Amino acid sequence: MASRSYANLFDLVSGGDLLDIPGTPRALPRIMTVPGIISDLDSCGANDGDSDVSSSGCRERKIIVANMLPLHAKRDAENSKWCFSWDEDSILLQLKDGFSSDTEVIYVGSLKVDIDASEQEEVAQRLLDDFNCVPTFLSHDLQKKFYLGFCKQQLWPLFHYMLPVCPDHGDRFDRILWQAYVCANKIFADKVMEIINPDDDFVWVHDYHLMVLPTFLRKRYNRVKLGFFLHSPFPSSEIYRTLPVRDEILRGLLNADLIGFHTFDYARHFLSCCSRMLGLDYESKRGHIGLDYFGRTIFIKILPVGIHMGRLESVLNLPSTSAKLKEIQEEFEGKKVIVGVDDMDIFKGISLKLLAVEHLLQENPDMQGKVVLVQIVNPARGLGKDVQEAKKETYLIAQRINDTYGSEEYQPVKLIDRHVPRFEKSAYYAVAECCIVNAVRDGMNLVPYKYLVCRQQTAKLDEALGRKVDSPRTSMLVVSEFIGCSPSLSGAIRVNPWDIDAVADALSLALTMNDSEKQLRHEKHYRYVSSHDVAYWARSFMQDLERACKDHYTKRCWGIGLGLGFRVVSLSPGFRKLSIDHVVSAYKRTNRRAIFLDYDGTVVPHSSINKVPSPEVISVLNALSSDPKNIVFIVSGRGRDSLSDWFSSCQLLGLAAEHGYFLRWNRDSEWECSHLSADLDWKNIAEPVMQLYTEATDGSSIEIKESALVWHHQDADPDFGSCQAKELLDHLESVLANEPAVVTRGQHIVEVKPQGISKGLVAEKVISTMFNGGNPPDFVMCIGDDRSDEDMFESILRSVSCPSLPAAPEIFACTVGRKPSKAKYFLDDTLDVVKLLQGLASSSNPKPRHLAQFQVSFESTI
Repeated sequence: MASRSYANLFDLVSGGDLLDIPGTPRALPRIMTVPGIISDLDSCGANDGDSDVSSSGCRERKIIVANMLPLHAKRDAENSKWCFSWDEDSILLQLKDGFSSDTEVIYVGSLKVDIDASEQEEVAQRLLDDFNCVPTFLSHDLQKKFYLGFCKQQLWPLFHYMLPVCPDHGDRFDRILWQAYVCANKIFADKVMEIINPDDDFVWVHDYHLMVLPTFLRKRYNRVKLGFFLHSPFPSSEIYRTLPVRDEILRGLLNADLIGFHTFDYARHFLSCCSRMLGLDYESKRGHIGLDYFGRTIFIKILPVGIHMGRLESVLNLPSTSAKLKEIQEEFEGKKVIVGVDDMDIFKGISLKLLAVEHLLQENPDMQGKVVLVQIVNPARGLGKDVQEAKKETYLIAQRINDTYGSEEYQPVKLIDRHVPRFEKSAYYAVAECCIVNAVRDGMNLVPYKYLVCRQQTAKLDEALGRKVDSPRTSMLVVSEFIGCSPSLSGAIRVNPWDIDAVADALSLALTMNDSEKQLRHEKHYRYVSSHDVAYWARSFMQDLERACKDHYTKRCWGIGLGLGFRVVSLSPGFRKLSIDHVVSAYKRTNRRAIFLDYDGTVVPHSSINKVPSPEVISVLNALSSDPKNIVFIVSGRGRDSLSDWFSSCQLLGLAAEHGYFLRWNRDSEWECSHLSADLDWKNIAEPVMQLYTEATDGSSIEIKESALVWHHQDADPDFGSCQAKELLDHLESVLANEPAVVTRGQHIVEVKPQGISKGLVAEKVISTMFNGGNPPDFVMCIGDDRSDEDMFESILRSVSCPSLPAAPEIFACTVGRKPSKAKYFLDDTLDVVKLLQGLASSSNPKPRHLAQFQVSFESTI
């Protein structure tokens, strides 16, 4: 069921006070334009995104979209003009090193300062000319609701596993803030569409601030080359599913071509959410994880971001760094320094870290006076009582530790709660024998990487300190198992930050470990960090994005769905909706017709609890099968008893049960059994195996057919059921390796059936019988909805391509639902199928009385 979160996006972005703000200046030159592509989403004439117009561009371009531009901004004190400069520490700026030198990089995002509306046009032009940056100017109110509101008060806590179980612990979902989030994302999309050359440019969107942006871009241009990288954790499905707009955000991400995560855990949680909430399955294709989403494959990228080695080393070589390093060495002479660098927020675990240090000193009296924790506290990124409470607790614990274990000459905890320049942080990293990152939840955290590089130091720094260049380097890391960088640091001591005793023990081990062991761990870590830098990360992501987009122009695209439910259906170029007029016209001019129909999902909806065919379906099948020019077959995986019972009133209808193992030409004929595989002894082997999995998997069941066994898991937990199905498939293939049976996996089923049995054989047999009887078909129609029906489509095409046929028949292979298929046509649902059959029945001869009324209304429409 759709949520109330503005299913129609047009209503959301066109109404409400949030949009009563000065419009973003549109005077920016459109660097590359394609007629019909750049348009307002609100307008009625929005392009459908299926244009094949291509434009030429000399340089390869990457458009980087993020909440904030990698710029510093300040007013000049003399002339009050805005001055801008690059933020050299921004990953967005550093990732350019991963692109070729002739790549043009354009940034889209907001500035960290408010620009008056009267200055916005001038500033936008300057930023484009001087920095290749396109600013998105959000009003102060919108920015507050979007960033400080929805992003920081709702998404950020939730993605870090904090649920608003009561008003005192997290803010409850606020639809006004959600509206602001969507509105801000649309403004970002507008700016991207002003500058994009959609046929050639790659767009790379960053982080949780812009998770519905892909929907806006995909709607504007269906073939946009779009990647998304999430820099925060992605929570488990149990946490994420509490978000009222969960489906809208998931579908927003799925409108990208490539979605990146720092760790497998984050990707696994995302995939689990897609499975549980959207019913999507994923699989690994040659090492790459892919999600099939309406004919498009969305690839999943798992690679943690790195650091900029050159930037760090340049800071280490500064004279100020050497001077600060000497000063720190003198201050802590004879003491072992532990360093921590964290933002002030409730997820960084600073207070837990201090409690561990307190426990370390309490349990190890010999370390008192010899160990110092230097805790650098970065300014908080958000506001609120939780930040103030965390800060208050931190200072209270630090004061208690210093009062208990300190003296006039010695303070075991040194809190630095101010802006600390990069050179000073680097000096503390270089001095510290151990670095601890004790966050209870963090997306990546690059502090350990920076610490390792600073401990490696540089030749210039060695020279300044009078140290030998080839002297051994050591480092020790104590890291929380709940941070993104933890999996890549195999030599670190991993801890549960909530376990104070264990963290204290880890610190003790880190400080007392012998130097040779420290050196080995350091060398291993440094090799990884230096080879997996930010350039490697960006280059790898962009290579995968190019691969994910390579088939964009080999398929046709349709945009379907309203608002944030919009998605693109991507199918082969010849695939189109079956026209009733076209089929009826071919039907009328032909005389020897073969019609094959699947049952479940074709003439009866999968969602229907009552699987008995409706009187409407019975009537139309009777009408078609009564025409002497027709041979009509229901070809189903169901058992022959059910089909015989349901279609007892259809005298001339042919039935094929259990995928063609049993076949009956009409009600009065006997059931024919396939002789391809009369040996069913393998059932005695397969059934006990299935029974084991049924007992171990709540919600699963076994369907026993005469020729097959089917294990159903649609009512089981989605993840567990899928996992068990894969295991069962492997198990059955192993035990049945020498048996005349095949094991297949379908939607929520694992089926074992005789070798050689398929729906395709039914089609071949019927067509062959018609041919041998001197009546080769001149009209063949086959309609089905699942994988087993693909055999029929393939068989029909193969059978009618026989060169001995006097003339090529009219062929209509049609799948139900817009999805990749061997069929050339599609119908949307079972209602379309029944409507098509009624159209054919009304053209049959003789015409049954019960369809006379329908004939009048149908012929009036054609």
